[in-house]
Amino acid sequence: MDLGTIFGIIGGMTLLIVGIFVSGADIKSYWDLSSVFITIGGSSAALIVAYPMAKFLGMWGVAKHTFFKRESNPGEMINMLVTFSEKARREGLLALEDDIEEVNDPFLKKGVQLVVDGTDPELVRTILETDLDKIEDRHKSGKDIFDMWGNLAPAFGMIGTLMGLIQMLANLTDKASIGTGMAVALITTLYGAVLSYLILQPISKKLELRNSDEILLKEIMLEGTLSIQSGDNPRIVKDKLTSFLPPSQRELVTVE
Repeated sequence: MDLGTIFGIIGGMTLLIVGIFVSGADIKSYWDLSSVFITIGGSSAALIVAYPMAKFLGMWGVAKHTFFKRESNPGEMINMLVTFSEKARREGLLALEDDIEEVNDPFLKKGVQLVVDGTDPELVRTILETDLDKIEDRHKSGKDIFDMWGNLAPAFGMIGTLMGLIQMLANLTDKASIGTGMAVALITTLYGAVLSYLILQPISKKLELRNSDEILLKEIMLEGTLSIQSGDNPRIVKDKLTSFLPPSQRELVTVE
C-alpha cells in the first residue's frame, strides 16, 4: 500500500479544515449539499458523456494503482535475467524451458517462451515492443480519465457559482441574504478546486509515475531477453541492463 497517497489526501483535507477553524469561521458555512451535487455529480455526468460507461466504471480499478503499488524491483529482475543468460550460455536456450513456469510476469514469460521456441530475433522484438506499446496505451487511457475529471471539476464549480449568483441577483431586494447567497455561490468553486487539485490531478500524476516504473521494468525485460537470445556474455548483459538504472540503484544488482 502506498501510504504517501493516503496521507497526502487525508493530510490535505485535515489542513484545510484546521485552516477554517484557525480563521475563526463556522465549519458549517463550508458545507452545502447542492454544491456537492453540482460539482461532483455534474462533472461525473460529463465524464459519462465523454467516455463509454464501461470505461467510466473501470476508472475505479485504475485508481487503486495509486493506493496499492505493484512491487517491482529492477535490480532483482536484472539478477534473474543475468542468471538466465549464464544458464543459456552454459546449457543452451532450450534449458530455459524449465524456468518459464517460475516466471511470474506474463511479459517476460512470453519473451522467454519465444526465445526457447527459436523465434527470429526481429520478430521477438516486434512482438514485445507491440505489447509494450499497448500496455502504455492502456495506462495512458486510464490516466486521461482523471485528467479530464480534473479539468471538469473546477468548471462545474464555476457553473455552480454562476447559478448561485443568478439566484442571488434575483433576490436583490432582500439585502440581508446577499452575503449568505454570495458565500453559498462560491462554495461550489471551492469544492471544484479541492476535488481537482488535491485529489484528481495528483492521482493522475501518480498514475503517470506508476506507468514510468512499469515501462522501465518491461524495457529491461525486453533488452535482457534479446541479449540472452543473441548469446551475449552475462557480464555484457549485466552492464547493458544496469545502464537503465540510476547509479543509486545499480548496487541492487548482485550477480557477478
